[in-house]
Amino acid sequence: MTDLQVTPEVTTTTAVPETRKGDEGRLVHRSSRARKIGAYALLIAFAVIYIYPFVVQLVTSFKTDRDAVANPLTVIPDPFSLTAWERLLSSDYPLWFRNSVLVTLLVTVARVFFDSLAGYALARLRFRGRDAVFTAILAVMAVPGIVLLIPKFLVLNQLGIYNTYAGLVLPLIVDAAGVFIMKQFFEQIPISVEEAARIDGAGTFRIFWSIVLPMAKPALITITILSFQASWNELPHFIVATNDPGLYTLTRGVAGLTSGGWGAGNQYPLSMAAALLMTIPTALIFALFQRYFRQGANVGAEKG
Repeated sequence: MTDLQVTPEVTTTTAVPETRKGDEGRLVHRSSRARKIGAYALLIAFAVIYIYPFVVQLVTSFKTDRDAVANPLTVIPDPFSLTAWERLLSSDYPLWFRNSVLVTLLVTVARVFFDSLAGYALARLRFRGRDAVFTAILAVMAVPGIVLLIPKFLVLNQLGIYNTYAGLVLPLIVDAAGVFIMKQFFEQIPISVEEAARIDGAGTFRIFWSIVLPMAKPALITITILSFQASWNELPHFIVATNDPGLYTLTRGVAGLTSGGWGAGNQYPLSMAAALLMTIPTALIFALFQRYFRQGANVGAEKG
């Protein structure tokens, strides 16, 4: 009997030197760090490009007229001057500011309330022509505002509210975009929440006011920010709604200022000071509520 000798197979594995692995790791780390540095450098460059005009605006408000013309882009006033601010605060600017605050607050509160009511009605109530109403609202969003200026003036004059605060406020208390945003948000709220309240005897408005509206906080803050910014920066409507200097808002007054309404010369420092004060409120509102604004602005996209 022949003995068979089995030779075991030997598998040879080539080991990668530890130094080679370390070099590869360092190269990957360096590449990742270089990309990160490049991304931050690009972001910083964009930030500087974006912020620089605001810095120029602030610095120019402390320049003299001659320095503003000779060195418009420098960030160091030579000489430093408060003349523009003194002229601004001793003018009708405080009156314009008060009018803008009053009109903006009234429009914002009314627009948030009525947009919410309309959005809830379109989202929950069943009535004939509901789809046609919603389609008409969407169509209004596509109409350029300038087309409505002359009809708006005729209506204000016919109603007898031309050159009044009512004429400044009433045409702005509802907007199509706000109704659309609120409708989309209300449709995401489960109907079961409302049905439970209805079983307990709550009426439609009670359900809307006490149950559904508190759940719509992101959308409400979005509408608040949009309404505040839109009414604060509104100009065409205020041009056709009044010609009384006592009812001028900031946009109307500053527009006259930049067009040479306060005398000859460029008056760049005065214009920059007026524009700077006008920008601060909207910037603060957006900075405080931007997180909620992003949540509410995505309502339509999430709904699909």
